[in-house]
Amino acid sequence: MITLQQIQQKIAEAIAASGMTQSALAAALGVSQQTVSHYVKGDKLPALDTLANLCRVLDADANDILCIR
Repeated sequence: MITLQQIQQKIAEAIAASGMTQSALAAALGVSQQTVSHYVKGDKLPALDTLANLCRVLDADANDILCIR
């Protein structure tokens, strides 16, 4: 069973692996740097449209982020 904590961890890992600053990622996503910080800490999950854009910006596979494979 996939948990929200697993998805949050995958998001944080993808952001860390990207090498992008939180500020640059926030600007690319159209959210605040504080929001990206919440994603990294696992305090919040992005909305579906933001998750899709996050995957695009980070060149991350949504299936990996969502722990589907």
